[in-house]
Amino acid sequence: MRHFGHIAPTVRKDLFHQEPAEFTAASPARILAAALGATLYSPATRPSLAADIRKQAARGVVSMVLCLEDSISDADVRGGEDNLVRQFAELDGDADEHPLLFIRVREPEQIPDLVRRLGGTASRLAGFVLPKFGEHRGIGFLDAVAEAETSAGLPRLYAMPVLETPELLHLETRVETLSGISRTVNDYRERVLALRLGVTDFCSAYGLRRTPDMTAYDVQIVAGVIADVVNVLSRADGTGFTVTGPVWEYFRSQQRLFKPQLRRSPFLEEGVEELRTALIEHDLDGLLREIELDRANGLLGKTCIHPAHVTPVHALSVVSHEEFSDAQDILRPERGGGGVLRSAYTNKMNEVKPHRAWAERTMLRAEVFGVAKEEVGFVDLLTAGLQV
Repeated sequence: MRHFGHIAPTVRKDLFHQEPAEFTAASPARILAAALGATLYSPATRPSLAADIRKQAARGVVSMVLCLEDSISDADVRGGEDNLVRQFAELDGDADEHPLLFIRVREPEQIPDLVRRLGGTASRLAGFVLPKFGEHRGIGFLDAVAEAETSAGLPRLYAMPVLETPELLHLETRVETLSGISRTVNDYRERVLALRLGVTDFCSAYGLRRTPDMTAYDVQIVAGVIADVVNVLSRADGTGFTVTGPVWEYFRSQQRLFKPQLRRSPFLEEGVEELRTALIEHDLDGLLREIELDRANGLLGKTCIHPAHVTPVHALSVVSHEEFSDAQDILRPERGGGGVLRSAYTNKMNEVKPHRAWAERTMLRAEVFGVAKEEVGFVDLLTAGLQV
């Protein structure tokens, strides 16, 4: 797998100064966590799930979650499990590599039972998404993942806890809850691939729902939780985990309350005003703004519920030539003693010691998403991804 691997090699060559690297399910966890990108959720009950997985892989999706939790009704859980067994059996004969596949369960007991029922096809499984994760409930989930891995003789099953409980949201219990979650995920560090944020559940606790004109960061009670999660669980001192961005839940046009947030200027080149219009009509300008805010707040990747969201997430994850140039300069061996230098683009000062952690994260993102050529921007990457 590789990001933008679904587009022609000649097109990639024109777009990238450094092309995205290839990776597999056996790649190091730090690579996989950074490479998750737009993780596409799908109800586990879909009768065409195997075909959907193949189709989305051909469109550039590299990670998917097959959901047995909130996306289906309580009455459909058993049927969803049965469907997963059938669909994995159908995928098992494929020669091509599929996206990283995770199953979102409801209870720990489902994990070893599902792996047992999947049999040999469980080798297609990257791991499990663990809902409503807390310190003690989380231990049960993580032990179940380890048990399933051992019993099936699998090389590695990863876990992606979802942070979404009211205790995490409520101010009087937040510090204790975060501390407990931190203890648990640190005890199982090699098992935890990334942490996911359940912003819809956060909003639900207060009867809120953001409009397509607003990002998660405009809802202050949600923004506060995101900031605290990053503060405790995503530090750049070697103790942190990858935390992914919240879901964008809109994919159809509705009446707008505010002026479009997407600036016209990037779209005036090469006759792509039509693309800007299409993005606005599908409420994706709010998504683009939220992706930028995700990265500014220390999040990487994003939960997606619609295939139309995947390419924008990936296009905005590509490292710009300017970012790459700055990161390279900061990390040069001769800069080990610190200091300040003018950027190669002559528009900013790079402070070697304070910016080092940013540079290291940027180089990791460059490895999995690539580096755009100097003259290539977001619109070029988006257009190339959408034309496949």
